[in-house]
Amino acid sequence: MRITALREILIKNLRNLAVYRILSRLLRSVRLWRMNNVLQRIYSTDMPFTGTLHPKLCIDRSVLMNFAIHQLPKFTTVLILVLASGAACAQDSFTDWLEDLRIEAMLSGISDKTVNDAVDRIEFLPDVIERDRSQPEFISPFLDYYQKRVDAKKVQKGRQMLRAHKAMLNQIEALYGVPKYTLVAFWGMETQYGRSQGKLDVLSSLATLAYEGRRTEFFRGQLLDAIRMIDVGHVEAGTLTGSWAGAFGNMQFMPTTFMLYAVDGDDDGKIDVVNSLPDAFASAANYLSQVGWHTHEPAMLEVQLPENFDWENAQLSVRKSIKEWSRFGVRALHVSARGKKSGVSSTEIKKPVAYKAAGGGPFPENISVSTVSLDVLGLKATGPAAILLPQGYRGPAFMVFDNFDVIMDWNRSVNYALSVAQLAEQLRHESRVVGGRFAESGALSFQEMFDLQSMLNALGFYAGQPDGLPGFNTQGAIRKYQLAHQLPADGYAGRSLYERLYSEQLQ
Repeated sequence: MRITALREILIKNLRNLAVYRILSRLLRSVRLWRMNNVLQRIYSTDMPFTGTLHPKLCIDRSVLMNFAIHQLPKFTTVLILVLASGAACAQDSFTDWLEDLRIEAMLSGISDKTVNDAVDRIEFLPDVIERDRSQPEFISPFLDYYQKRVDAKKVQKGRQMLRAHKAMLNQIEALYGVPKYTLVAFWGMETQYGRSQGKLDVLSSLATLAYEGRRTEFFRGQLLDAIRMIDVGHVEAGTLTGSWAGAFGNMQFMPTTFMLYAVDGDDDGKIDVVNSLPDAFASAANYLSQVGWHTHEPAMLEVQLPENFDWENAQLSVRKSIKEWSRFGVRALHVSARGKKSGVSSTEIKKPVAYKAAGGGPFPENISVSTVSLDVLGLKATGPAAILLPQGYRGPAFMVFDNFDVIMDWNRSVNYALSVAQLAEQLRHESRVVGGRFAESGALSFQEMFDLQSMLNALGFYAGQPDGLPGFNTQGAIRKYQLAHQLPADGYAGRSLYERLYSEQLQ
């Protein structure tokens, strides 16, 4: 019998947990690593694989058949003979991986036809892995990232979209409590207001990342949900296109996010986040509301830090009340257009501010920049705030609130979240990032970031398994290194730090 016969036997017989336990013990005994992992995912049991096997380990079929004939029940004997003929060597190829996926998807309740149609169209996309390892959201310096994505043209276009869809956006804001400026900012950041929704096959992108990416289980779950979307009729396999990461539609939802939060915004009986703006905006607002958006509260605020500021306090996990930060000497940076009322008393404003526009250029003549006490802004924030330095202690500084965490739930990149929040502010009123005149420039490549993590680990400052992305573990390791060498402990993975670590390795 061939592997197709195996699938038929599995689908007909493996829904019984007792059978699973027999097969699980069997598969561990014969060291069939790959199928055992599939069974574990299907039944979600607490029976871990206890062997120390290599995925390329081959099975001696004569030993296997002798074991099956003399020691196993009839059904299990038939099954193991099928396995012996169809999978004598558990090679972890993409084709093998897709067959595992096919079985798992069928056993999870998705129709056989949908599964076969979806899996048969999947292709491995090598470029997707390269894109995953060079995400600008994580490796570009903040100001470079921000200035390329939040420019005057995008702000102008966003304001046009706000006017064009005013009635719809006002209705959605009233229903979900999420500002229209925030929704349009996400739209602009994700797809250039719907113009760039992605042309890659979503199934193939997700399969590639699930097979060979950094977060295989995450993307495998996304892939299964994408197939479920097809099965219930939300989308057709042939038209499901999107980004290299598997996101699709106007707001670039991931499949699991779609399945959990997408809603029918135009009441036409279907959910279409690709072609229906009411569906796309209502779904985004529902998602943000469900994960914790606080109505009428800010997401972030650019601030000026005092000269004696303790840089260790500038991290997302260190939270203080606005009053506490004010006592430490933190002040808000206030940007206003000359000739317009700012809402802040002139007696509470300090001028001038020793800043130029982000990147070092001059401000327009009609723009005024000053600082103001946090106490007089009347910020409505129910929770404590954190200070972030996205480009190190010489770059801009931001105070972030609970709503910033909600944006981070959408995308775990600090650069992305700050840019969304700032674009929303610029759509609402005159605002811009003004700090960063002396910020360290120069991005590290994926390989350099990987090497930086490896060097930190070698020196005893554990940054976790090197992955080429400067996450919170890497930032923590950098701070420990900086403290040990009497450096400003801002946790920033900049080029100067890389060059310092590299020179130490050569000594």
